[in-house]
Amino acid sequence: MSWGTELWDQFDNLEKHTQWGIDILEKYIKFVKERTEIELNYAKQLRNLSKKYQPKKNSKEEEEYRYTACKAFLSTLNEMNDYAGQHEVISENMTSQITVELARYVQELKQERKSHFHDGRKAQQQIETCWKQLESSKRRFERDCREADRAQQYFEKMDADINVTKADVEKARQQAQTRHQMADDSKADYSSYLQKFNHEQHEYYHTHIPNIFQKIQEMEERRIVRIGESVKTYAELDRQVIPIIGKCLDGIVKAAESIDPKNDSQLVVEAYKSGFEPPGDIEFEDYTQPMKRTVSDNSLSNSRGDGKPELKFGGKSKGKLWPFIKKNKPPPPPPASASPSAVPNGPQSPKQQKEPLSHRFNEFMTSKPKIHCFRSLKRGGATPEDFSNLPPEQRRKKLQQKVDELNKEIQKEMDQRDAITKMKDVYLKNPQMGDPASLDHKLAEVSQNIEKLRLEAQKFEAWLAEVEGRLPARSEQSRRQSGLYDTQSAPAVNNCAQDRESPDGSYTEEQSQESEVKVLATDFDDEFDDEEPLPAIGTCKALYTFEGQNEGTISVVEGETLYVIEEDKGDGWTRIRRNEDEEGYVPTSYVEVYLDKNAKGAKTYI
Repeated sequence: MSWGTELWDQFDNLEKHTQWGIDILEKYIKFVKERTEIELNYAKQLRNLSKKYQPKKNSKEEEEYRYTACKAFLSTLNEMNDYAGQHEVISENMTSQITVELARYVQELKQERKSHFHDGRKAQQQIETCWKQLESSKRRFERDCREADRAQQYFEKMDADINVTKADVEKARQQAQTRHQMADDSKADYSSYLQKFNHEQHEYYHTHIPNIFQKIQEMEERRIVRIGESVKTYAELDRQVIPIIGKCLDGIVKAAESIDPKNDSQLVVEAYKSGFEPPGDIEFEDYTQPMKRTVSDNSLSNSRGDGKPELKFGGKSKGKLWPFIKKNKPPPPPPASASPSAVPNGPQSPKQQKEPLSHRFNEFMTSKPKIHCFRSLKRGGATPEDFSNLPPEQRRKKLQQKVDELNKEIQKEMDQRDAITKMKDVYLKNPQMGDPASLDHKLAEVSQNIEKLRLEAQKFEAWLAEVEGRLPARSEQSRRQSGLYDTQSAPAVNNCAQDRESPDGSYTEEQSQESEVKVLATDFDDEFDDEEPLPAIGTCKALYTFEGQNEGTISVVEGETLYVIEEDKGDGWTRIRRNEDEEGYVPTSYVEVYLDKNAKGAKTYI
């Protein structure tokens, strides 16, 4: 089957058909192009959707994604982001492998088609020219034959007429001969053109047109094959991303399977656990007895009027010093001034007036950390540095977070110090690169920052150890014993302002409480003054000058040698003595300690 033999006379129809084929190809290109735009828009919408529901940084939502269900949702968002990326891949591949390639092929196809039909029209023009020449020679031959017949008839007529002169007859004879010669010449031309036309016509219909139409047929078949390949590529590009899309969906399924309700429940416990014990039983109130005025939980002066109650020191043994005595070990470094909240919450308060059951139950159900009375009055409810306003468990988490942050900052500063040290070494080896002395100030500044951060970290680690039970509790435990979330003293926490208000509306209790605390401190000071001084267990040398401005600390001068009477227990402080009357705590990092049991090998804390 060949268009050259089967469709030899369908030149115009073939021209229309091939143009239709190109239009179909351009329509398919347009279809793929619109598909790529849809894929891009779909991917963009998926990415926007994923971004919309992503947790915002440094927000409450970010903390919520600790739960496995939220993590699964976050994984779904991330997988949808990858899913959108695969649709972008589809769009890019279809654009590069189909749209661009077919657009270039269409241009080539148009040029090839134009060339073939140009050759066809040229062959048509050639055969038409031959036909016109044939028709012209034929008409000339026919005209010359008629002229020759008329000239012959005129000669015969003149020859038969006796009245015509001989010259006229001879003229008519010569004219007839001339016409016959012209007719013979026209006949020869007509025969020649006829043969030429027949040859050209045979070449046209049996050689030129079949060849041209065969090339057009091959061009059209290649176009059809190219469309088929493009359709196949269209499907393959979709199929290529199916495994990755399947992995995205598998990731979503895996995230869904990772949801652990028990773990989420445990996270809720960790997030909101206060660490306090539930309230105890409510005592029976006998209204048959005469009414007696009860004292406030924070009123130490009233409680002393009823007899000195049994004092508790937050679980400390008798060997531990009372927090208000000068011999007391200060908080972890750097020593800070005593918190106002530590004054009214030392010893455990006596019993207080009972509240109705409904009030007590509501207070327990809405257990939020309460701020102590004096702290709320003196500091306006500001969060203390040791997070003592939080429940124990929440306080432990905050302290641990603070310790981790400080350790990261210390590591960062140490890395900076190492970098400066290396740079200084380079300057020492290559003085032309820089002055090593120019880095001394920066190095000293970084070292000072590291020391400050270490002291800060030791302070928070001590508070953390106190909460976790590694160290004896100080004022915080006393505060908790004095009434925070204590069933015996809850009314005093809620109504401290009212308890302190005198009948005329003025606050009068704070002064009496502070004076009472001073009296208690004096009593306990007398008790502990009778203790025997601790023996020295070694010596130490001060590496730096330390100004002991807080209670329980002692000032030392760089290079000074003193006695060690209590080594560091892990809280960053060492207890030393200058003479029998001067002793106290200094930061362990400020001294170099030599214990008697190992005098040769010095144990150094730096």
